[in-house]
Amino acid sequence: MNAFKHLLSAAGGNPPIGTWICSASPLVAEAVAHAGFDWGLIDMEHSPTDMMEVVHLLQAVASSRMSPVVRVPCNDAVVIKRVLDAGATTLMVPFVQDAGEAAAAVAATRYPPEGVRAMSASGRASRFGTDPTYFRTANRGLTVIVQLETVQAVGRLESIAAVAGVDAIFLGPADLSASMGHVGHPTHPEVMDLMTDVVRRCKTLGKPVGAFGATPEVVAQYRAIGFDFVAISSDLGLLIRGARDAVAALKTQERMHVHTLATGTHTATER
Repeated sequence: MNAFKHLLSAAGGNPPIGTWICSASPLVAEAVAHAGFDWGLIDMEHSPTDMMEVVHLLQAVASSRMSPVVRVPCNDAVVIKRVLDAGATTLMVPFVQDAGEAAAAVAATRYPPEGVRAMSASGRASRFGTDPTYFRTANRGLTVIVQLETVQAVGRLESIAAVAGVDAIFLGPADLSASMGHVGHPTHPEVMDLMTDVVRRCKTLGKPVGAFGATPEVVAQYRAIGFDFVAISSDLGLLIRGARDAVAALKTQERMHVHTLATGTHTATER
């Protein structure tokens, strides 16, 4: 079974936790992969990650238990073909607006007659042509996640989810909130209400649905709503947050020390 599908099927009510990998650094990706995340999204849409870096990032996380998902930069058959040849088995396709676009995304991941993926025996996916079963089994080993990021797309949820080969739905809260007139406020009550409605509808359809949150508090809200898989921040976001917290803590200590010197007061430990 596809590793990401196995994560979802084995979750047992505990949504798998992931993060975004935006640094394009194999070393950072490898470190993140060993931090305990269930899955990690290698992002090509909003990062400098290119095709060769996708290969390096997939290699970097291969020794960990973290299941990699690659978000392609756009719903393009050529890009999807190259990412699959590089060895990706779970893809996220951004900004899918309707069933036709969802069907095109799925078709790009499938060899004929189920789709339009071109065949090549030289890719990493087929172990550089040494796996004689690859072309017969590849279609069954993939997971396709489509990202809904506008009110219009959410309105077409049922038809998008009904497309054969769409395995999961993912909401983009930032873009969704912008399309609702709440730019920069992904947890606005109206946005949260709509996301709650999407979860309800996906449960009815039997289709897993995920979401991204910047902080543990936001992700906790998503888990309470009933999302089936969640992501928190990114490698760079976590790095920046940790760095800023460390600087803030040291500056607080510095201010306390200056205050102590100025007033002549000392703690019990200092005395």
